[in-house]
Amino acid sequence: MSPAVYLSLLVLLSCQQRTSLGSLSRRNQARWSGNTTLAMMSQSNEDKCDLVMNLNASERCAFVRNTSDCSMEDGFINYIKVAFCLLPANLTPLIITLCIVWLLFLFLILGLTASKFFCPNLSAICTSLHLTHNVAGVTFLALGNGAPDIFSAMAAFSNPHTAGLAVGALFGAGIFVTTVVAGSVALVKPFTVASRPFLRDVIFYMVAVFWTFLMLFRGTTTLTETLGYLGLYVVYVLTVIISAYIYNRQKNSTNSSDQNAARVPAEFHSSDSSDDDPCMLDGSIQHEYESEYRPLLPYTETTTQILLSALNPVDSRKWRRRSWRWRALKVLKTPLEFLLLLCIPVVDPDKEDKNWRRPLNCFHLISSPLVCVLAFQSGIYGEYMIKGQFPIWLLTLLLGLFLSAIVFCTTTNDSPPKYHPMFALLGFVVSAVGISTAASEVVSLLHMLGVVLSLSNTVLGLTLLAWGNSIGDCFSDITIARQGYPRMAISACFGGIIFNMLFGVGLGCLMQIFKTQSFVQFEIEGLLTWILAGSLGLSLVLSFVIVPLCRFHLGRPYGIFLLAFYLIFLVIALLTEFGEIHIQKI
Repeated sequence: MSPAVYLSLLVLLSCQQRTSLGSLSRRNQARWSGNTTLAMMSQSNEDKCDLVMNLNASERCAFVRNTSDCSMEDGFINYIKVAFCLLPANLTPLIITLCIVWLLFLFLILGLTASKFFCPNLSAICTSLHLTHNVAGVTFLALGNGAPDIFSAMAAFSNPHTAGLAVGALFGAGIFVTTVVAGSVALVKPFTVASRPFLRDVIFYMVAVFWTFLMLFRGTTTLTETLGYLGLYVVYVLTVIISAYIYNRQKNSTNSSDQNAARVPAEFHSSDSSDDDPCMLDGSIQHEYESEYRPLLPYTETTTQILLSALNPVDSRKWRRRSWRWRALKVLKTPLEFLLLLCIPVVDPDKEDKNWRRPLNCFHLISSPLVCVLAFQSGIYGEYMIKGQFPIWLLTLLLGLFLSAIVFCTTTNDSPPKYHPMFALLGFVVSAVGISTAASEVVSLLHMLGVVLSLSNTVLGLTLLAWGNSIGDCFSDITIARQGYPRMAISACFGGIIFNMLFGVGLGCLMQIFKTQSFVQFEIEGLLTWILAGSLGLSLVLSFVIVPLCRFHLGRPYGIFLLAFYLIFLVIALLTEFGEIHIQKI
């Protein structure tokens, strides 16, 4: 992920240097009239923070401190004040470099929390609720896969000035996934896509994009329209469930008719049935692999050994078999994984003990609620005092100690308690709060980069934020395709982004409506937004037309076409951002 992000920043910086030459005279005028401009801007609370780059370097810190638009409500750190007030003006490039490193670390937090903690707990919840694969795939698991995108969009919609980040990220990720990822899958493993699921997903995604386009065109949305927007995904889920039910019913009727015609004895197939099932085969291999490392004599670990083993994020068997790149990345992720293991419980229904770790799970009853109180909404409740005397974090700590003592005294190390699935719900809540907190920091940090580099929130959303949230899906889908499952990879491309767009925009608007008790206003950032929406719609229409004409065979020419489409879109978007493409006013 880091090379792509750094490369994009170098391109943006170089383009900014070209455009800054054209605006040199305007900045020279601002130098001799800087004091007057600063006084005028500081008197108004309606000034936009983007104007800070028009001032002298010595005046920017005072402007940031006196302008309400520069005070970020979301996030623990006010990155704009850090950029202009922490160090002298000549060290601003150093601050920007450190912020980019911190941005990469935030993306690592998002990906690690979602993959190692959020998704496994969601899977455990689905297992406890006995949900079918279709229902779980389009609801809970879709939420797990799209958690970084959704929480980033919700954080961006909390402020009208950063709503462009959400629009750019969701549309940019949509174009990236449906062109780059889908094209890469077609290049790696040409295949024939399932016709009905493909057409269903493309049609629903086109409807979602068109509905979003209408809301952006009007510049506002109401509560009724937002609820209808979210209801579109409910219709999509029902369509998936009903179509899967009809397909399975037709398949079962066909199989029963074939069996009646063949009249083959059942015992003829029973002996080899497990050998033909890949899931059973993988399970037996995994069982043999684990039994190889199982001790010959009975061995009982002490409570201290269980705690130390549970807090060790490094698997010695994987460490010996992996490459040096994997080891280097694991070294970077180990401190973060250790902290997350201390705070977030994980329930694994596939393990015999359900991942029950008595000392660590008891500690989770203390740490998890405390993390939620201190991190929820950027720590706004961390300083809350009950009746002005008793801090809420201390009450949470005492309740956690009480529950932890009860659980520790009434359970054993060997077998999990009956209420162990409740730890999956606790882990789901804590990981969701962690992802939301990291997403708020990402949005605030990207907003600062947009101010410093004179870039719009839309272009930052469709590049850095979209790439950062989608690069993991890109590698995972390509890996799945190489392993011989291209249909699964292409289904993940279209199914996940429908959920991300509808819930990212829908929940963001819904939270803003309840927060402000009024309509949601969208601040459209010029021609680039319409190019973004039009390009995404055009890519979907072309896929809707070209794929059926190719008899639903996705080959290498189609993959090259999708990659070329994304490159052309990216060039047009960047040229529009830097003023090379614009609309002539008559």
